[in-house]
Amino acid sequence: MLLPNFALLISVQQTTRLQGELGKVKADPAQIQQILINLVLNARDSLPAGGQIVIETAEVELDEEYASRQFDVQPGQYVMLSVADTGIGMNKETLTHIFEPFFTTKEEGKGTGLGLSTTYGIVKQSGGHLTVASVPGKGSTFRIYLPKLLDSGAIIPEPSETQPTRPRRQTALVVEDDSALRKLMMKVLDGAGFQVVEAKDGEQAVEICKAWAEPIDIVVSDLAMPKLTGLQLKDIVAGLRPTVKFLLISGYAEDVVDDPTVLKTATNFLEKPFLPDELILKVRQILGGQSNEAPAAEAAPPADVGT
Repeated sequence: MLLPNFALLISVQQTTRLQGELGKVKADPAQIQQILINLVLNARDSLPAGGQIVIETAEVELDEEYASRQFDVQPGQYVMLSVADTGIGMNKETLTHIFEPFFTTKEEGKGTGLGLSTTYGIVKQSGGHLTVASVPGKGSTFRIYLPKLLDSGAIIPEPSETQPTRPRRQTALVVEDDSALRKLMMKVLDGAGFQVVEAKDGEQAVEICKAWAEPIDIVVSDLAMPKLTGLQLKDIVAGLRPTVKFLLISGYAEDVVDDPTVLKTATNFLEKPFLPDELILKVRQILGGQSNEAPAAEAAPPADVGT
């Protein structure tokens, strides 16, 4: 007896709500098409039992109150593209990582983890703003806001000369093959106000440095890793992003270099084990004492990091 192909029975309904006569935006049409494909495919994959996808466009105005609660957003008129679904949704932990390169909740072989990070990069390059709202079991909504152009070609949302520009949140790339240690360092740096991106090895870190659309301020990398050592990674990244700072960490540097005193006396090396506060202090020293504006973080755990 032949079993029915339940995949063919799954019903996904697509609805469009498109506002007519939208204003112009400064963006590459092919890239906007790529954004739409990425978001729709992502929505479809969140509907294993079927459901609805809604694509919407509209002209909207982002007021000063909204802009004050966001990074790098100026009040003004925007053209919005929205893709919503009634799928499985995402929890808060997933939402904090979805725009990171190679992060995916899909099964191995069913997603590269680059679709949403590529979308994020395109939006930022176009001067836009991207938000996501999601509730587990109730679906997700991605909204893209691109600045509307005046007839003259000038962008409407222009920063006021009297309005102070908020500092950009610095980005730290954490490279560590020990997943538990990597997550702990990420939590520490996130609590210190950094935007944190992760890589499980040197090769993945190189791909992130190539694909990540925003600046990366510092790479925090283990010295002894498979595929690429921390020192090899440092040399490669220097060619890709010459301004990136580097912090190398290890508990057994003597296995990686002939003369470990060279690293241990350098400002860009931290020996394991170390306390969370020591990691934050070292990162800030390397970045020239710069700090991030961030909400108050939980007290750092007293245990050593990196055993």
